Amino acid sequence: MQTSGLHKLIKVINLTDSTYILQIEKNGMQFEAGQHILLGKENDPDQREYSIYSGINDEHLEVLIKEVTDGSVSKHLKNLEPGELLNVEGPLGFFGLNKEKIKSGKFLFVASGTGIAPFHSMIKSYPGLDYKILHGIRTCNEAYGKEDYSKESYLRCASREADCDFEGRVTDYIIQNQFDKDTICYFCGNFKMIKEAMDLLEKKGIPGTQLHAEVYF
Repeated sequence: MQTSGLHKLIKVINLTDSTYILQIEKNGMQFEAGQHILLGKENDPDQREYSIYSGINDEHLEVLIKEVTDGSVSKHLKNLEPGELLNVEGPLGFFGLNKEKIKSGKFLFVASGTGIAPFHSMIKSYPGLDYKILHGIRTCNEAYGKEDYSKESYLRCASREADCDFEGRVTDYIIQNQFDKDTICYFCGNFKMIKEAMDLLEKKGIPGTQLHAEVYF
């Protein structure tokens, strides 16, 4: 059920100089893994959509945010103090797993940057999920929350550093590898990456009905 109200900030968790997690009181909010919320400071008309990072059964609500140079919301949120109030509207959206496939399906999650947030929520929500993540990042330190994924299932595709799991973009990895045609694929992040990755996987025989995207412009 969609709600709108004030939620208290518990803490800001800094991951890099520009990326952080906001941990917020849940206030009983129920959501599906993959959904997002509309978030902003109390009494501030500027709000932005952020994918929910936490699992459905976690005690708190979490969002993963990258500070944008010209982004007023991301800058303001980073400087909040614990106890301050946030306006939260949601949950919103229909990006999520097919409940009938959670136990039996094979999933491929393709993300760029903080686009990994909904997949983090899905994996925390359903620990037995059969999944592989391709995480497109520039450098290894952008592998947010890598400790929350199994080493066999999480692949860092770094475009500017050679010491990660794969040197190159997620699309380079897709070109060089094969995927089972029954794989259910989810994409979140940069529009160009998503379009290229979806086209490549369709050419490899994965039906368009098994490709699901959440686009960040």
